[in-house]
Order: sequence, then structure tokens, then C-alpha cells
Amino acid sequence: MEDYLVGIGKRIKQIRKDNKKTINDVAGSAGVTAGLISRIENGRTIPSLPVFLKIVEALGTEMTVFFDGIPNVNGQNFLVTRKDEQSVIDKEDEAIGFSYNYIFSKQLNSVGFESVLLEVQPNSKREKVVTDAFEFKYILTGECYYEIGDQEVLLKEGDSIFFDGRVPHVPVNKGNVPSKMLVVYFFI
Repeated sequence: MEDYLVGIGKRIKQIRKDNKKTINDVAGSAGVTAGLISRIENGRTIPSLPVFLKIVEALGTEMTVFFDGIPNVNGQNFLVTRKDEQSVIDKEDEAIGFSYNYIFSKQLNSVGFESVLLEVQPNSKREKVVTDAFEFKYILTGECYYEIGDQEVLLKEGDSIFFDGRVPHVPVNKGNVPSKMLVVYFFI
């Protein structure tokens, strides 16, 4: 896994040089310091997801092109988690109608991420929660309202949402069928 992280920094440096951009050019476009770009390129730190996305944009490249040049992990291009390795997550007792199932979880230096399959039953009940993560949700089946702060967003099958989990939030299923979603947490 360490090789993969070092590979991200090397890939940023390679694309930056190929595009004849300086560290200052990329840092300015991404809204970060030149020192941070230097530390990332030299494998001394790994950027948070939002910073990483800004850096890739500042490099003027597509995400798929960026990852085409990353070294393999343990000789492979992928990480696999088998179904029998998944486990159910016990959440707070007050959460009625919520079922979390771990799909994948890894710690990559300073950035941790995990993905779960969340099923929210109709008439589920729970108070808003906060997490120390950016959250990405993709609705697989059904529909669900997401209350984030004082806003409410309706998400239907195939919709996704990305937000700062430090803002109080909760999914609410006002329908009559379960809503199933893929949830990815990027810990900060």
C-alpha cells in the first residue's frame, strides 16, 4: 500500500513536469501551498480527497488518465474484499430501521476510507449525526431524503451526493420501500 501512496506523489510530479507546470502553478490553481505540493510529490504526505481532486484539476488532466500511471499494488491493479469478509456494523440503539454492512475499509497513511452498504427502511427514525469524514452516497434502490444542516435533498435511484460529514445529517425514507445506498467515508 505504501508503494501506491508514493506512486500518487510521483504521478502528480510526472504530470506536472509533462505539462511544463511549476509547483507554484499547481499550488496556486489548487488553492494550496507550494510546500504541500512538494511534500505530496516526495511521498511525505498524502492529500485529503478534496485537495487531491483540486490538484488533479490544476494539473489539467482527467482522473482516469491520472490513475493510468500509478504503480500496481502488490503487483495488482486492484484491492478485493470478499463478501464473507464483510461484517454488520452495530450503530446506536436509537437508530431504528438502519442497517450498515461493511464492504471495504483501508487506512492509507493519513487518509482512511471505508465503504458500507446502508439500507434505510420506510419510517426509519434517527437524530442527525456528524462524522469526521467527507461522505459520498450513491442510491442503489428506492429513494431517500437527505437532511444536511437545515437543507433537505431528495435522492432517487442512481443519484449521488458528496458532503462534509461534520455538518449534522440524516437520511430519511419517506417512501414505502427500503432505500439501499453505497456509502463511502473519506476520513479527515
